[in-house]
Amino acid sequence: MRRNAVLFVLISLCSGFGSTAMSLAAGLWILDLTGSASLAALAGLGTYAPALAAPWLGALVDRFPRRPLVITVDLVISAAILALLAAPDASWIYLVLLVRGFSYVLLDAGETALLPAALPPRLLGDVNGWRSSAQEGMKLLAPLAGAALYAWRGPHAVVLVCAALPLLTAFLYALVHLHPPNPARLPSPAVGADAVGPRRELSDPASPADDAYAVATEQGTPHPPSAGPIPASARDGAARRASDDRGGSEPGDGSDSAGRESSATPADPDAERPVTLGWTSVRAGLTALWREPLRTPVLVAAVAIAVSGMTNAAVLLHLVEDLHHPATHLGILSSAQGAGSIVGGLLVGRLLARLAAVRVAALGAALFAVACVAWSLPWWPAMIVGSVLAGLGLPWTLIAGITVIQTRTPDHLLGRVAATGNMVMFGPITLAIPLGAALAQLGARPPLLLGATLALTAAAASTHRRATPAL
Repeated sequence: MRRNAVLFVLISLCSGFGSTAMSLAAGLWILDLTGSASLAALAGLGTYAPALAAPWLGALVDRFPRRPLVITVDLVISAAILALLAAPDASWIYLVLLVRGFSYVLLDAGETALLPAALPPRLLGDVNGWRSSAQEGMKLLAPLAGAALYAWRGPHAVVLVCAALPLLTAFLYALVHLHPPNPARLPSPAVGADAVGPRRELSDPASPADDAYAVATEQGTPHPPSAGPIPASARDGAARRASDDRGGSEPGDGSDSAGRESSATPADPDAERPVTLGWTSVRAGLTALWREPLRTPVLVAAVAIAVSGMTNAAVLLHLVEDLHHPATHLGILSSAQGAGSIVGGLLVGRLLARLAAVRVAALGAALFAVACVAWSLPWWPAMIVGSVLAGLGLPWTLIAGITVIQTRTPDHLLGRVAATGNMVMFGPITLAIPLGAALAQLGARPPLLLGATLALTAAAASTHRRATPAL
């Protein structure tokens, strides 16, 4: 288990450095080629636009063997980045960035789906937090390293480094030891959150089955123990899926559903259907995401992340016009938020071991609400404190959403639910950023206080709903 955890943290370090450095270098390169800051700013569009196709890209993750898929995607993005060495103009850079954007959606969903096959549920919160801390740490280091390398050796040197990193992550994916999921612990999406009796919350202590799972996986046992006998069909399906994740082929009839039928209860009709890119398969992922206990933590994370985008312009306006500090001090605030995110990622696993995911998400949103209030105060140190609190709170909402998806989604739907969940959590920020810029015309404090109100309302509403019998 420790080996797998270390491998996933290393993957996050490599991908975090590569994505940040490449985004910076692409913007600088487009600026050098065109002389237009506006065109350089559009470089980020290729990264975020593919998120709109996340439900369909998630279906690919469920349709094909997951480990071969993420390795193939890494190889493709490495080749695409290398193609920039012959870039004739800025349009070619935009095309490569678009390819990279699609690859990120696939890799995020694929990695989210692979983690439950590599780690027992009780470790997912910790490892997700460590991965978040690794990525945030790279956001602090990669811009400096990428800019220095660009200034020293030009864009081609950055391209070579960023093309090598996906090759390294592909190799790390190949080293991960995957295990077939335990059908006895997989929830059925065909029923409500409580229709099949009480389920173990993320806050519950590790069950004996989890402890046995950890021992078995450390010793390389092919099938993790369960609370009762596993049907032969479940054993066969799990073995086929394990073969697929290790690079095996599909069953002879070409049906992808055959190897995934056993990952859900027989009452789940979606498990018996082949996964396609059609609306029926996509709708199955949307439906699973909309059920509790997934829906509320994901929506709280979406509100908090959207508010973070809405307050960007207000933070800068308050810094420059109200406090009369130079705009370069925004870098200090960014570093403070990054430091808070690293600490938040290290702590969130312990929180998820003691509290349900919805409560962790609510706590993170409440912390971010306090950060918005601190940013609005007429005092420079308060803005630094607010940035640290924002760094703590935002990862808690995000990781709570990701972890509940991993632990409460049937294996055959995990790719679609993970990709769609990422779209729901990060999609609203594309509208929140221009909305925040418009609200900043009223001054810095109105959007900051509005953001605090929205985040606190989401936290309070999720806690209230959690207390109702329906949840």
